[in-house]
Amino acid sequence: MNKTSDLSGIAAMLAATAVFVLGDSFMKLVTEAVPPFEVLFLRGLAASAACAVLLAARGELRAIVGVVHGRVLLRAAGETLSVLCYIVALARMPIADVIAILQTAPLILIVCAAVLLRERVGPARIALVLLGFAGTLMVAQPNAAGVSSAALLAFAAALLIAARDLVGRNVPARIPVTVVVLATTLMVTTAAGTMSLWVETWVAPSGSHLAYLSAAGLLVTLGHAGLLLAYRLGRTALIAPFFYSFALWGVVAGVVVWGTLPNPLALTGIALIVMSGIAIVVMDRRRIGGEVA
Repeated sequence: MNKTSDLSGIAAMLAATAVFVLGDSFMKLVTEAVPPFEVLFLRGLAASAACAVLLAARGELRAIVGVVHGRVLLRAAGETLSVLCYIVALARMPIADVIAILQTAPLILIVCAAVLLRERVGPARIALVLLGFAGTLMVAQPNAAGVSSAALLAFAAALLIAARDLVGRNVPARIPVTVVVLATTLMVTTAAGTMSLWVETWVAPSGSHLAYLSAAGLLVTLGHAGLLLAYRLGRTALIAPFFYSFALWGVVAGVVVWGTLPNPLALTGIALIVMSGIAIVVMDRRRIGGEVA
């Protein structure tokens, strides 16, 4: 691949992460007046429709039977539980803090792979994982009463993402990414609707709420497509570290939309999480002989 392709891949990754955070910002705005599971359900309706259109546009409708593949359903279940935790945390915490804690998912995945799959983890990677977890504590900032329930939910979401990715390793390559995304979106929507009917009192959304959630549904679908495009355009070794731009966009969203900036301790924690994640990506790519810029 040439330099132009790499730059295009980086641009696609930055755009994809920004799009995800923009969609989450719309959801957080709506949760100020509408219960979180209802918000997730309404967004899911829009996201399912957008994903179905994307599937048709890519000519992959014939592969839709893949939504009921066992591994796809297991991956979707992990994502569903994660998103249910995430939406509640998002409603209760600053968006930058929630997204930062969520970025520990790759670090948790390393620990899970070492314990469950017996993968070798060197001392340098262990040190970087511990550094990332230290950053998480700095973001969560426990007090005498312990860690807040919202921070625990955000960490649970990260843990479930790691479980999702562990299962996702075994999803057959013949099943298109869009089919996996559709299966996940449908399961998330169903679960959110069920939770909303069970524990929430339905609130009639306003026209602006519906517009925000329709946009969020489209944006989450475009975000997944952007991630796919990024890795196809550029070299994985060069593109992967830019995934951590999620944390940057989370801070930007907090400042622009809510006028809030994480305190110095939280900002330091966010920096540690991002730095440890990027360092592990770079180290792994060097180990397997990939080119790293």
